[in-house]
Formats: sequence, structure tokens, C-alpha cells
Amino acid sequence: MFNLRATLSRLADEAAALLVRGGFALLRGLGPDRGPALGAAVARTLGPLTPAHRIARDNIDAAFPDRPPAERAAILRDSWDNLGRVACEYVHLARIFDFDPDHPTSGRIEIPPESIARFVELRQDGKPALFFAAHLANWELPAVAALRHGLPSAALYRTPNSAAIARDIRRMREGVMGLLIPAGHAAPIRMMEALDEGLHLGMLVDQRFGRGPRIRFLGRQASANPLLARLARRFDCPVHGARAIRLPGGRFRLELTEAIDLPRDGRGEIDIQAATQAINDIVEGWVREHPGQWLWQHRRWRE
Repeated sequence: MFNLRATLSRLADEAAALLVRGGFALLRGLGPDRGPALGAAVARTLGPLTPAHRIARDNIDAAFPDRPPAERAAILRDSWDNLGRVACEYVHLARIFDFDPDHPTSGRIEIPPESIARFVELRQDGKPALFFAAHLANWELPAVAALRHGLPSAALYRTPNSAAIARDIRRMREGVMGLLIPAGHAAPIRMMEALDEGLHLGMLVDQRFGRGPRIRFLGRQASANPLLARLARRFDCPVHGARAIRLPGGRFRLELTEAIDLPRDGRGEIDIQAATQAINDIVEGWVREHPGQWLWQHRRWRE
């Protein structure tokens, strides 16, 4: 039976996807420098007109109550700038990640020697591992780095609401990242399967998770996602932090921490609550180090 509402919804979805494809085509034409610069300018201009601006401003004020108003305003402005750049860097990820081990200082990406050594060790040990990351700088780059370094990997990601747009973005990501696991009810099972297969699994851990344990994050109580700690407990595999730091001139520094010694309970198993807090403590340190590069527009502390 013909369903008019479903047909109109599908057509609207495809029309939105067509506009997004046009935007992607424009950004490709502008290149990896002018495209993100345009996105930054648009985000700095239009971001303050949105409800997300108040959310971000309130979050920054609560996290840094002792900093001068001008400094907090600069963090907010930088956060919009970073978000605009990230949105316009999607189509250029393959070009942005140009790290050459033989010429480590010649491209857009720099990776410290100790992080390279950890990548090599993980690639050669034949074991699964867990990576946690946060919405800092361009948070897609660690996954790109894993694939480019030949590290068998998988990443949890959140799909856009539009099926057509989600299809286009997934197609774009698949060429530069490893196995992609969409967030949803089946995600934990697929993540366990990936670890069973010896893959290196990454996920972003800095957003609100209403059903998770309560932790302390940037001075306030927040609900956190315990999934990474649960997986670490189940598989007893190494856990590393991975982050990107935005540098001047369209460049990035990628870092991989040493294996994190997560807290354990009296039975010697990883303590879910304490481990989740420990992971978020590391992320908090990253945010405090580069506050203008974090996604403050999220309702992280919503009850």
C-alpha cells in the first residue's frame, strides 16, 4: 500500500542528503585549508545565535569560575572555531593525515616518537586493546592514524538521524578508518566480537550517559559511560588514551598514552566505577590543557 507520509519523508531525506553532498563538493574544491577556515568563520558567526551557545557558555562558566570573563569568552569563541573546522575537515581527512615516518616534521601531522613506538608495539603483539578518546580538536584523526599505521582496528560511532546523510558519511569514513560500529542496542555485542577477533577498539567517552555511574568531571557530578571499563574488565586487555591537538597552520599533534593502570577491586578485577572515573580524569586533564578545542556545546552535566 502506498504510504504518502513515508514517501515524503524519504524524499525530504534524500533532498537533505543532496544538499550535504553539494556542500561536501564545495569543501573539496576549497581544499583542506580554505574549507575548514570557511567553516570556522561560519561557526563563529552563527554559533552564538543558537541555543547551543548558551549551553556552552554555561558549561565553561561552571568549569572555570575563577578565570576572567574575557578568557572564558575566548574559550567559547575558540570552541565554535574548532567545531566549524571539524565539520569541514571530514572530506579532507585522507589529505590531512599525511604523516611520513621518514620525514616526521614535513606534513600536517606530527606524532611524538614514544607514541609511534606504542603504535608499533600494539600492531605487533597480536592482542586486542581499547582506546578512549574525547571530542577534542579533530577527534576523527586517531582512528585515521590507526588504519594508516596498519593497526587492525574498529571504532564506535554515532550515526546522523538522516539515513541518506548517514550513508554518505559512512562511505566517506570507511575509506580512511577501520571497522565502523554504529552506536545502538547491538553495539556492545559487536564491540565484544571485535575484541574477540583481536581488533583494537576505540570509542569517545566524554559525553553524557544517563544510565551510567556518577563521576566527578570538571568540578561537577556527571553521568559517564562505563562501557569501556566494562570491556576492559571482561577482556583484561590494555587501555590507552588517544587524542589530537590542533596546532597553528592547519596542523595536528597526535598522541597515544602508555597503557593506563586502571583501579582494581579486592578480587583483582577492574573496578568499573573507579576505572570510569580514572579515564574521565585523564580526559579532564586534556580539556583543561586545551579548553578551546573541546565540544562545550553538549549537555554533559544534565541530570
